Amino acid sequence: MVSEERSSRIAQRVKEELSEMMLFDITDPRLSGVFITHVRVDRELAFASVFVSCLEGLKREKEILEGFAHASGYLRRQLAKSVQLRSFPKLKFYWDPIPENAERIDKLIDSLNQDNKDDDK
Repeated sequence: MVSEERSSRIAQRVKEELSEMMLFDITDPRLSGVFITHVRVDRELAFASVFVSCLEGLKREKEILEGFAHASGYLRRQLAKSVQLRSFPKLKFYWDPIPENAERIDKLIDSLNQDNKDDDK
């Protein structure tokens, strides 16, 4: 079992390497326009939970998660080459709704601000 600090450092490194791979190495069209929002590695280093999102939002969620499921073995092998660990964690991919929720909240705040401006006139 590793410390929480080491687990966090490993997760950050995995996120950086995976983000770079998404830009330069991955050619699967299902994974175009995808970005890694967060990575969490458990303390036993058995699993890495990778949270992903894209600009198109939920309408591509299933397609993207299928693409990652298909590429997970390749991604794990490539990451194991650049992140030196005794055994590299298995990758689990999840959809991250936070960017979409943040956009929705921003729109609501903007509409409230607009309503306040209209009331002031």
